[in-house]
Amino acid sequence: MFDDLYNTDILTLSASLKNERLESPDGTARKVSKLCGSWLEIDVKMEGAVVSDVALRVQACALGQSSAAILQQGIIGTDLAEITKARNALREMLKGDGEAPNGRFEKLALLKGVKAYPARHTSTMLAFDAAVQAIEDALKA
Repeated sequence: MFDDLYNTDILTLSASLKNERLESPDGTARKVSKLCGSWLEIDVKMEGAVVSDVALRVQACALGQSSAAILQQGIIGTDLAEITKARNALREMLKGDGEAPNGRFEKLALLKGVKAYPARHTSTMLAFDAAVQAIEDALKA
């Protein structure tokens, strides 16, 4: 059953991540999954209310890494409302009957199978939860 979950697209996305830091980020957040020990840290730079740069440090399963890679590919040019909307859609896709986010984060549809594995939900959500927090922190400064 896990074979369907860890498909080539998921593994390719997870392999695309590099652990990086931004110098003088406007916002930083760290999220941890207490269930599995996965963690993610994100740095964001803002240009006004819009994300202009991002760096991630990730220690998570392929699902958490894939979600982080999708976030990284689409986050530049977004604002808090768009990231929050994507995060909420991802949560609803995993925990409810929602559809995958559309637009720049439509690749999250690849993670639809995670719904059947509640123990993997938090790890899959880490990147989007952390991004919302980092942007909120940046906008407060």
